[in-house]
Amino acid sequence: MIKVDGISKQFGKVKAVDAISFEVQEQENLILLGTSGCGKTTTLKMINRLIEPTAGNIYINNKNIFEQQPEVLRRSIGYVLQNNGLFPHYTVAENIAIVPQLLKWDKKKTESRTAELMEKLHLDKSYLHVYTGELSGGQQQRIGLARALISDPPVLLMDEPFGSLDNVTRSNIHKEFKALDELKRKTIIMVTHDVQEAFELGDRICLMDKGKIVQSGTPAELLFNPVNEFVKGFLKDQRLQLEFKAVKLHDLWELLPQLLKKTEGRSLSSVIDIWTALESFKFSGEESISIINHEGDQKQVSFEQLMAAFYQYKNKQGHE
Repeated sequence: MIKVDGISKQFGKVKAVDAISFEVQEQENLILLGTSGCGKTTTLKMINRLIEPTAGNIYINNKNIFEQQPEVLRRSIGYVLQNNGLFPHYTVAENIAIVPQLLKWDKKKTESRTAELMEKLHLDKSYLHVYTGELSGGQQQRIGLARALISDPPVLLMDEPFGSLDNVTRSNIHKEFKALDELKRKTIIMVTHDVQEAFELGDRICLMDKGKIVQSGTPAELLFNPVNEFVKGFLKDQRLQLEFKAVKLHDLWELLPQLLKKTEGRSLSSVIDIWTALESFKFSGEESISIINHEGDQKQVSFEQLMAAFYQYKNKQGHE
């Protein structure tokens, strides 16, 4: 869906981005991760031409973006900023309606789509007529997301979208983000310096340093097969929690106890990560949880069995 080919950006004598290349598949969430100044935001801004590159090409859906008018390009890309970028002198409804106005939607279509997104993002419709300064940080971030999603663009760019939120609000929005069907249909590139956020939300991660991509891969690949000491060191402090977020229940399927006959009641999907499964033990108070895979097979697992399978899996990775 997106192909970045040898893109560079130089500001004076400083190479902010140094001949990087990567691809993003359709409906994939790619995270650009790294410390401040590594070039991740500059890379993101080149994709919607807020910054013009010094060299290289970028293709979206096989079309070279530099052969399109920037304003036409941007209408097909949703953009979410760290501080939400909302206009304080506009009401919530007016903020969300900016792109529909550019696209010359009629009022009824705009109102219908706005109401749909407000419901999906758990925002009361009474907020539509208030100014954004009257909302909490989490509510403002949801409005920023609604504005980016209103025209249903195939591509979404997100620059530190949850960076200004407190930990509790951020954790809640992460859960909503993963559950929102609107986002599952999008091809997303997200910038963050938060390692936990990258591992929780990303299908793949590009770890950047000094304008270059040091390693690109799934969260599990970065953890279990780091290419060098920089990658190892970058993830070291939070390693165990990251492993719980990188490893999915289906990765452990063969290491878990024997299959069960189908049972009634709630089952966790095998696509969720170990961290979420452990939270399920914590909040449910149950001694075991039921897991169901994509073929409909079920397994019943205790906390001890889950942890034993996880460490078995981890040891196996270390020897491959």
